Amino acid sequence: MRVRPRRRTRRRVGVAGVVLVLLVTLFGLLLGRLGQLQLVQGPELARAAVTFNTRTVTEQALRGRILDRTGAPFVDNAFETVVTVQRSVLVDAADGGRDLVTRVAAALGLPFDRLWGKTMLCGTVGAPAAPACFNGSPYVPIPVASGVDARRALTLLEQPEKFPGVGVAAEPVRSYPHPDGALAPHLLGWVARADAEEVTRSGGRIGAEDVVGRSGLEAQYDAVLRGTNGATVVSIDPRGIVTGTVGSTAPVPGSDVVTHLDARLQARTEAALARAVASARAQKLRADTGAAVVVDVTNGAVVAAASYPSYDPSVFAGGITSADLARLDDERSGTPLRSRLTAETFPPASTFKVISVPAAVNAGADLKGTYDCSANVSVGGHVFNNYESRGFGPIDLHKTLVISCDTVFYRLAYAAWLAQGGLAAPVTAPDPFVSMAKAFGLGQRTGIDVPGEAAGRVPDRAWKEQYWLATRTESCKRAATGYPEVARTDRARADYLKRLAAENCTTGYQYRAGDAVNFSIGQGDTAVTILQMAGVYAAIANGGTLWQPQVAAAYRSPAGTTVIPPKRVGTVPLRADVAAYVRSALGDVTRPGGSAGTAFKGFPQGRYPVAGKTGTGEVFGKQATAWFAGYGPTTKPKYAVVVVVGQGGSGSKVAAPAVRQIFDAILALGL
Repeated sequence: MRVRPRRRTRRRVGVAGVVLVLLVTLFGLLLGRLGQLQLVQGPELARAAVTFNTRTVTEQALRGRILDRTGAPFVDNAFETVVTVQRSVLVDAADGGRDLVTRVAAALGLPFDRLWGKTMLCGTVGAPAAPACFNGSPYVPIPVASGVDARRALTLLEQPEKFPGVGVAAEPVRSYPHPDGALAPHLLGWVARADAEEVTRSGGRIGAEDVVGRSGLEAQYDAVLRGTNGATVVSIDPRGIVTGTVGSTAPVPGSDVVTHLDARLQARTEAALARAVASARAQKLRADTGAAVVVDVTNGAVVAAASYPSYDPSVFAGGITSADLARLDDERSGTPLRSRLTAETFPPASTFKVISVPAAVNAGADLKGTYDCSANVSVGGHVFNNYESRGFGPIDLHKTLVISCDTVFYRLAYAAWLAQGGLAAPVTAPDPFVSMAKAFGLGQRTGIDVPGEAAGRVPDRAWKEQYWLATRTESCKRAATGYPEVARTDRARADYLKRLAAENCTTGYQYRAGDAVNFSIGQGDTAVTILQMAGVYAAIANGGTLWQPQVAAAYRSPAGTTVIPPKRVGTVPLRADVAAYVRSALGDVTRPGGSAGTAFKGFPQGRYPVAGKTGTGEVFGKQATAWFAGYGPTTKPKYAVVVVVGQGGSGSKVAAPAVRQIFDAILALGL
């Protein structure tokens, strides 16, 4: 009867065996799963773990400088003191860090709200509007105060137990050293934080914390100046707090942009323009806008250029307030932000006559002929007067330029207009005056390396027809209703405008004789920039070559210098004998008896002979525009210098003296 115990033992052994098998099987499965995780899915899971637990923080590249031709900085980088707070300290604090921020604000002598707003990420609940919030990465120390006193900031580091997680850093901001007192804001431009569209459009090249050029050289060469940002990969915990650094790539600083500008001449050019404006205002003129430029006639290099009204670019250092930006763009203050070098057009007036002489010769006029400089001439039923209604009798084209006789050009242009077919001429009829103006580069952008350039206007037959089509509805309306808003203060002007509207309503498409004669002396609807006229006089001086005006000369980095070559954009079809004739006449303009003789009295013409042309442009409803365009030395032309003052009156009394002062500076500086 001992069989039963043996059966229980065998049963126990069987159960144990089953358990053992199960354990071995489970262990095998576990090992297999571990092997699969490590060998098969390991790399993928590792990448997922890193992606989930790390973030990339951008390190801003130092922006390149903008230098004058000698290396003197127009735009540099300064460093402002920034106080930061570790985000982890704020998160871990029971009060969210309010007590700490309160102590920091008191130590810096700043209001609490200013610092507290910066602890909140822009767009989060409770955050103030930009720029009072923090618009940066949540994985870097929060800059709660910028531009603070460095000594006060450093006291925070001396008391880590009182200011835990508080750091002090130096961040670069644009600075403007004003070499030799030069400002050049309209050439240099300004920078601002990139907007969302720019970041998206850049394909990763621009981050949300980057600044980008908004105008001038800063905008034109933004990619060169900006450099390449670096990156630091940081590890974070589930709360989003940085726990360590995984790796980093150093940023690459931007290259410097070396310009053709001479800071010394730039400062003197700005001063000469300011004096011209003051001189005009002393004559009871408005003189509300102006510009001056110095261009190398041998390669198009812009050596100096000024715009009026101007401003100190330092207003943009470290960022500009919306109020200051609005003031710079306010018409009531003259819109100082607007560049009169590139964006403003003026009637060229008599400075245009250097184009009309070769145009008239191409139309059949005798270069050595004699022409009647009468006080006035009747053309198409209208009387056109000579400047100040003075007559000089029979004179040659040389004297016509020297004394700036309008009626000679009226007759030459009227004859050419009749030869083309007068009012019956088709829109496509070739016009020698229009053709020559376009050959000199008028009516198109010069291509200067500064954004925002206007193309100007050459009002030929095609333009006249297009303008009529675009304005006919309004012209016909005004022909019926008149200008009651103008009549309240000026009945005569309102009547004139109503008659003009009636004429434009029915026959405004016609290119009339009056259009042709006005065009020959740079009046009517003709509009040019000062850079275009500088190009015209540079081409006269150098024999007919049109150069693209260029402010930047090279890029410079530790790796080397990249030179920007000059760009030849055209050759004017100018007969050598005609060019020499015009140059001879322009040389006499600055001597006794010439329209700029008084302005250049005492100038050392024997050592440095200067040529040029005055211009006084009439603008309906405004005071005259003052011009002088010239070049020197005539023996070996080097620089074209042009000054224009809107509502500045006489070119000989306002603009010519300013050009004289600039040439004085060129001589004094040995340029």
